Amino acid sequence: VPRDRNGLFHQHTLPDYKQHADVLENMIIKLYSKGVTTREIANLIEKMYGSHYSPAQVSNISKQMIPKVEAYHKLKLSDKFFCVYLDATYIPLRRETFEREAVYIAIGIKPNGHKEVIDYCIAPNENIEVWTELLQSMKSRGLEQAELFLSDGVVGMKAALAKTYPQA
Repeated sequence: VPRDRNGLFHQHTLPDYKQHADVLENMIIKLYSKGVTTREIANLIEKMYGSHYSPAQVSNISKQMIPKVEAYHKLKLSDKFFCVYLDATYIPLRRETFEREAVYIAIGIKPNGHKEVIDYCIAPNENIEVWTELLQSMKSRGLEQAELFLSDGVVGMKAALAKTYPQA
């Protein structure tokens, strides 16, 4: 931050004590969420805006999403959904290596027809234990009843649903 003797100088392009604009941060977060690597984002920002961001800076900016994701998983759910779709898909995720992992997702349709992602989680592979945890989490967050659950033929799904949502 530039300084002057009287302490009266203020930048007009960036708020005080900021090194970059929120618009740029939002773009970095969106690119990161789409699977673009931190190094690719840093190169893209430098080419487009002339600002240098190290991959570590990009990583730190994207970490701002962690509290938002945690808050999402704690949100109170609507107590009723007409229908809930349960499915998992395998996508390549970069952790220590690039490996395909199962992304579990529950999408609900409310009685008024509105669709909503109820919950999701990531695990190395699809199994009934993870589905059971996801169903119990949805119940504890407020989803009391669903008329219909739709899923593929995961072994044990009927029993897990009968235990968590016996009226469905």
